[in-house]
Amino acid sequence: MKQITNIFILLGLFLLMSCNSKPSLQKYFVENTENKNFIALDVSPSILNVDKTKLSAEQSEALKSFDKMNILAFKRNDKNQAEYETERTKINAILKDEKYQQLMKFGSGKDGASVSYVGTDENIEEFIIYANRNENGFAVVRVLGKKMNPNNIMTLMTVLKESNIDLEQLKPLQQLIK
Repeated sequence: MKQITNIFILLGLFLLMSCNSKPSLQKYFVENTENKNFIALDVSPSILNVDKTKLSAEQSEALKSFDKMNILAFKRNDKNQAEYETERTKINAILKDEKYQQLMKFGSGKDGASVSYVGTDENIEEFIIYANRNENGFAVVRVLGKKMNPNNIMTLMTVLKESNIDLEQLKPLQQLIK
């Protein structure tokens, strides 16, 4: 009986040590989904409204690699300036983790955007687009997929141009733009 107790204690300790308490975008999204200052949105590939029979093999492959998009946007106003600064600092700290590899950054100061990814060059798990504008707030977009690569993303952009986007799925974001 004592051995069984010891085994359970060791398993419990192992589980506690293996838990990752490091901040991540996924945790950040979950923690802020219900916050009144945020708009959270999950977008499926069906938003593209694409006739799959008209896609090339390369375009079909790119579309198959795309699973979904998670969007989290903070709408800044005069009453939440302090929270805006706090949340912006949190996002910047998360994106500085070595797990998030930055592809490009543009803008300066408190206005700008960046594109990062998680994974390897040939097996990207997620693309992260972070845009920040001091007067409006910020938005973080996670594009999730399987075996995505830069070519898939570029090809997906061409599919986007030819798609008939279902704007109904994006309706909650109109509140941010107003």
